[in-house]
Amino acid sequence: MQPIIIVLIILVVLVFIALIKTIQVIPQASAAIVERFGRYTRTLNAGLNIVVPFIDTIRNRIDLREQVVPFPPQPVITQDNLVVNIDTVIYYQVTDARAATYEVASYIQAIEQLTVTTLRNIIGGMDLERTLTSREEINAALRGVLDEATGKWGIRVNRVELKAIEPPTSIQDSMEKQMRADRDKRAAILQAEGTRQSAILTAEGEKQSAILRAEGEAKAAALRAEGEAQAIRTVFESIHAGDPDQKLLSYQYLQMLPKIAEGDANKLWIVPSEIGDALKGLSGAFGNLGSGVPGFNTGKERREEPPVD
Repeated sequence: MQPIIIVLIILVVLVFIALIKTIQVIPQASAAIVERFGRYTRTLNAGLNIVVPFIDTIRNRIDLREQVVPFPPQPVITQDNLVVNIDTVIYYQVTDARAATYEVASYIQAIEQLTVTTLRNIIGGMDLERTLTSREEINAALRGVLDEATGKWGIRVNRVELKAIEPPTSIQDSMEKQMRADRDKRAAILQAEGTRQSAILTAEGEKQSAILRAEGEAKAAALRAEGEAQAIRTVFESIHAGDPDQKLLSYQYLQMLPKIAEGDANKLWIVPSEIGDALKGLSGAFGNLGSGVPGFNTGKERREEPPVD
């Protein structure tokens, strides 16, 4: 009985292993290559699949999702004989699991080498300045070549990106110096323009201020002259209305003499010739006034002649 139990156990184990090998569960967005006696039979898609145990074998499981592969920096020579290091990133997707398994030994390595050779071919026709400013052009050209070459491998290249373009250190220093010089030049130009504009605005302001000041002074002088003329006209009319005589005018002239002599700077005082006439007029006026007042002495003594016998 004991050997029969052992045989039954062995049969159960074999059946269990056969069931495990018969039922194949493939995850979503994946595929599996099935070979029978070393020859391709079919491709298993996502879900539950049945294979013949010990006859059919799973050769390869492939992820059908979009993959991102960064490649290390590659030295590339530009048209002007400068070496630049370029990092690339490839976005690809497997569209045919059978072709990706049998058409190329390692599609990742094949894509990398194809990227390097294509990149050197494209950059070799550009100078450094164009290389640094034409990333979109390089990406489009590189994607077109890769997509065409990898189509027969069951690979679709969706996108190619240049992650970094690093020129030599000496070139970077020269570029930094040039950029710094350009920035200093632009700053100097802007400062000069600002100074010039400020000077123009200041001159315009001073011009307007001088014009307004001159107009104000002219109006003030005109108003002052008009006021003086009006005052003279009023005085003249008042004098003519009062009809003054020569004696009053002489008296007014003498009252103005102290004002003429005022001031510390008046060291020399010139007496006008008209002052004699004024004094004569005043003396005559006071003489006439004193003759009518009893006891008023005019400075002349009257001599009485003795009677003649």
